[in-house]
Amino acid sequence: MNIRALEKTNKLGFLFFISYNGKKFDSFDEMLNKKSVKGRFREILKKLDFSWAKGIQQGGRTDKDVSAKENILYVSSNFFGDIIKLKNDFNQKSSSDLFITKIIKTLPNLIIPDLIEKREYIYTPTDKYIINTSEKINDWCKKLSGTYDMSEFTDSKGRLLKNPIRQVNISYEKKSLKFLGDSFLPHQVRIMASYILSNEKKIYPGKFLTLNKLYLKNELKSILLEEIAKNDFNNNGLIEKIEKTHDNSLYIFYVNEKNRGEFIGKNGKNIKHLRKSLENILVREI
Repeated sequence: MNIRALEKTNKLGFLFFISYNGKKFDSFDEMLNKKSVKGRFREILKKLDFSWAKGIQQGGRTDKDVSAKENILYVSSNFFGDIIKLKNDFNQKSSSDLFITKIIKTLPNLIIPDLIEKREYIYTPTDKYIINTSEKINDWCKKLSGTYDMSEFTDSKGRLLKNPIRQVNISYEKKSLKFLGDSFLPHQVRIMASYILSNEKKIYPGKFLTLNKLYLKNELKSILLEEIAKNDFNNNGLIEKIEKTHDNSLYIFYVNEKNRGEFIGKNGKNIKHLRKSLENILVREI
């Protein structure tokens, strides 16, 4: 953790856990004259006066028509408002096409795709696309589970990537395929679904695919921020709120501008005292 860099900025990272119906969007990434997941996200937050300086990162990218029960969009922002209110206000304006299920604060300027441990996809087609028997489907699931070069199950662009090695576990239950893996290339799940269900390497329709869940790496879990009780510290009413990382490596004290000097103390006396028991401390004005 670069505490000096954090001291020079008022920004924090915001993880927006979202769900959406992919059939209501033309694309995931922002494209000119297209309705996209990211574009709709940006549009609604702009109306709510939530802003950020750089682009939007994602935990998992989805193709056209592909839905998500859980995906993550991440930005760094100096927003100090109520994130629960922000979530509720966003959902009221979303017109039932894109929802925020929760917002979690973390550190700014992270590389989110690198901090996702696994992604879980569910493919549930109509009977028309299920050619093989359940026995054969389960057999293919076992054969295709593991860690190996999966470039045969992607498009021409994907085959140009330097590292085609992927880990995946595939299972079949109630006419649904579940793919749990460390990373997937564009179209890969849909091509593998086609091969398992019909013995052909085609790109099955995206409308049957859902990004079901993202699993965070411990590295990211440890730096998620949570609010704790102010009463844990003798603050004489100077502290507005306190947040800390899950691993206790950082504490953020929010104070009113007029109380900052008194909270820090002469020559930083109070902060020095706190640092005897706390690893890293930030003081933010609100």
